[in-house]
Amino acid sequence: MKLIINRLFLIKIILYGLLIYFIYLLGLITIQYIPIRYDVAFLNIKHEEIKLTYYKLAFFSHVYTSIFVISLGLTQFSKTIRSRFSFIHKLSGKIYILLILLIACPSGLVMAYHANGGLIPQISFSILSILWFTFTLKAYTAIKKGNFQKHKNFMIRSYALTLSAISLRLFKYGIVSTFELPPMDTYKIVSVLGWVMNLAIAEMIIRRTAGNKLQNI
Repeated sequence: MKLIINRLFLIKIILYGLLIYFIYLLGLITIQYIPIRYDVAFLNIKHEEIKLTYYKLAFFSHVYTSIFVISLGLTQFSKTIRSRFSFIHKLSGKIYILLILLIACPSGLVMAYHANGGLIPQISFSILSILWFTFTLKAYTAIKKGNFQKHKNFMIRSYALTLSAISLRLFKYGIVSTFELPPMDTYKIVSVLGWVMNLAIAEMIIRRTAGNKLQNI
């Protein structure tokens, strides 16, 4: 039993370590846009869009808030923080929810309308933004009503979609390294795979947790 616990702890440490590393890499991408620049990275292929004031506002607000959202979300699933430093859990959770509902999701929806690759990425990213907003809002309303389990489940779903910023890039790297596809075909695939796979894993975690609770009754 002790060996199993130690293995689980080790797995958690490795997963947290990997996630922190990927957040660090995402931070390096974000830094490219500080101060505001239009000639770097993703914006190099958005020549028409950067002429639109509302798109520039949406893009930079999305990029600048995303690194905070993904970092704050990580603190929500630590039992140590939740039990010993509940004020950090509550404060970071409130900021996480506010940033998503007021900035990240609305700006993401604007960017989805202008997504590269045509209709498939546009529809996919629009669905992502709507689900992200819905799950985060449901997590908030659940905790306000004192329904902790429902709150936890929707936070898992919300953060799974938050992590699509990382998984999309990982899938892209995997596909480019393995197959010789046209860039836009790759983008169409990862625009769907990047968040659908995360959500599927989130549902598996939720169902497994529910199953373990039933076994303990």
